[in-house]
Amino acid sequence: MMQGIPDTLQHLIEELTRFPGIGQKTAQRLAFHILRIERDEALSLAQAIINAKEKITHCSRCYNISEEDPCHICANPKRDQSILCVVEDAMDVIALEKTSEYHGLYHVLGGLLSPLDGVGPDDLNIDGLPQRLEHVEEVILAINPSVEGETTTHYLTKLLKAENVRVSRLARGIPVGSDMEYIDEATLSRALEGRVNV
Repeated sequence: MMQGIPDTLQHLIEELTRFPGIGQKTAQRLAFHILRIERDEALSLAQAIINAKEKITHCSRCYNISEEDPCHICANPKRDQSILCVVEDAMDVIALEKTSEYHGLYHVLGGLLSPLDGVGPDDLNIDGLPQRLEHVEEVILAINPSVEGETTTHYLTKLLKAENVRVSRLARGIPVGSDMEYIDEATLSRALEGRVNV
């Protein structure tokens, strides 16, 4: 127990540090904030966590998070059934949906291949991917360009080439609003490789 902190509060702080990006000091601030808010607000927060754990499931088709199965994207007949976008997790689906530019379907892997961490193809939602390609003409690999992302992209490209479907990946390059002098060499190289006619 930290000096002067009751065991119950210390336990709350320890639980909050389990969240990504939450260190000891931030967890302590959050815990004291929870103590300061009205009891109803604290109970509402606790109930929201319980509801999320009890009601959110994964779509049996695309593995996105949802309260229904199939999810509202898979169940929407207006979505373009000929395009399938493969992403790492549900947060990527949310990011792509915010653009209002993509109108196809998704396939959520639930992570990335990482042999060093013991994460192989059997640990991800890869098995169901070939079965989803019956009406698909193009698969877009929208995977982060990390080491694990590149490993996953390479693996999926080999898998999908055997399925006689067009495979593409998101363009990479210079972010809007940035100065070229501050861009790293790898990003500049990819921007040059992915240049388009105007």
